[in-house]
Amino acid sequence: MNRLTFSLRPWGTAIALGGLLLLSACERPPMDSVQHGYRGTGMVQVYNPRLMETVIKDNVVPAAQPPASPDGPKAGDVYQNVQVLGNLSVGEFTRLMVSMTAWVSPEQGCAYCHAGGNFADDSLYTKVVARKMVQMTQTINSKWQNHVAQTGVTCFTCHRGQPVPKAVWFTANSQPQGSNFIGDKAGQNTPGSNVELASLPYDPFTPYLLGSEPIRVNGPTALPSGNKSSIASTEKTYSLMNHMSSSLGVNCTYCHNTNAFQSWEGAPPQRVTAYYGIRMAREINNEYMVPLTDTFPAHRKGELGDVAKLNCTTCHQGAYKPLFGQSMLKDHPELAALSAAFVKTPAVIDPAATTTGAMGLPGKVMFEVGKDGLSDAARQVIADAAKLLGNQPGTKVSLSGFADKTGNPDKNLELAKQRAFAVRDALKAAGVSEDRIELKKPEFVVGGLDADARRVEINAMAP
Repeated sequence: MNRLTFSLRPWGTAIALGGLLLLSACERPPMDSVQHGYRGTGMVQVYNPRLMETVIKDNVVPAAQPPASPDGPKAGDVYQNVQVLGNLSVGEFTRLMVSMTAWVSPEQGCAYCHAGGNFADDSLYTKVVARKMVQMTQTINSKWQNHVAQTGVTCFTCHRGQPVPKAVWFTANSQPQGSNFIGDKAGQNTPGSNVELASLPYDPFTPYLLGSEPIRVNGPTALPSGNKSSIASTEKTYSLMNHMSSSLGVNCTYCHNTNAFQSWEGAPPQRVTAYYGIRMAREINNEYMVPLTDTFPAHRKGELGDVAKLNCTTCHQGAYKPLFGQSMLKDHPELAALSAAFVKTPAVIDPAATTTGAMGLPGKVMFEVGKDGLSDAARQVIADAAKLLGNQPGTKVSLSGFADKTGNPDKNLELAKQRAFAVRDALKAAGVSEDRIELKKPEFVVGGLDADARRVEINAMAP
């Protein structure tokens, strides 16, 4: 026995030393840390300098093309089939096309979107998609400033010189059975790059960045007390949080206070920015990517036949802010506002959308089914309200979100609350101070039509 033990010791020593060498190669010091809150609260961001070298290299902003004169004939009057950006001068239009080629297809050149040198031809799907992407970029910059601020985005933010952004996603096959005896895998326990090879659900995007499932974890109490979220929803939420953390190159404390992760009170401001980012990604995927399903060829779709969609990594690519906060939009103001040709007019405009209430304030802001995003008609109502409040500095307003009981009542009330938040934020963005706005508890509509339930009322409060 002693001889056997002795003979194994060299092997054990070799294995131990090998393990130490492997472990030391994973995260060798030094590591950098940045204090992100009060000392002792664990609000620290830790960075690996060696990994950051690659991230910094990937987020270098290219030099802008020299500015072009806005004078002269318009592109829409000179060129054929200019369905977007036709209001730019020929010089401005040409400058943007040269820039987009460098951002998206530097190797393929103009032929990536234009067939046979005929720039008016629409036979290539890439040209049709490019039009939609211009619209998407303008929408992000004009509508989602709660997330992108004034920094904004351009085509380069996602593409970085590649025809297809390197970070896109498709709905994953749920693979209900690992084999005939393992049973339901519940969409997890398969290593996936989306969740850093964890055993968490490997598709955190379909339920949250395409669908609108509530992002919830189990409640803080032993028994249900208003939060009835399941363990499955908790795991899916952690899966999404894992993705967001790795996408931005940060840890949980970038958006959450370690004192109480679920509480909004005392949380860093980045949590609000992330809140809008989730909703922005969801709208972009549903309004701009999914409608292109029939446009994309089969080889550009996922295994379930869906189109590529965006998530946090698509823009951030390891940086806490895309391109580390360097703005390319200032050199391309034509991408900052939605082109007039793209402004959508609702097929049916509810007359109630322009109903006026007390003191001339618009009484109702209407919403589409299942959505908390503001339509163009709704934004006009809010703009009118902000203008009136500017002329009535002593007036305060209350915002009341309404819902009906069709479907899931809890989900409907949550949607009504988010709609009220959207109206409040739009009023604030228009110059109305937050202390003049009071949010009411969402409630169910009584005796109203379903369409009338999808509203937020703006009411003047008694002095």
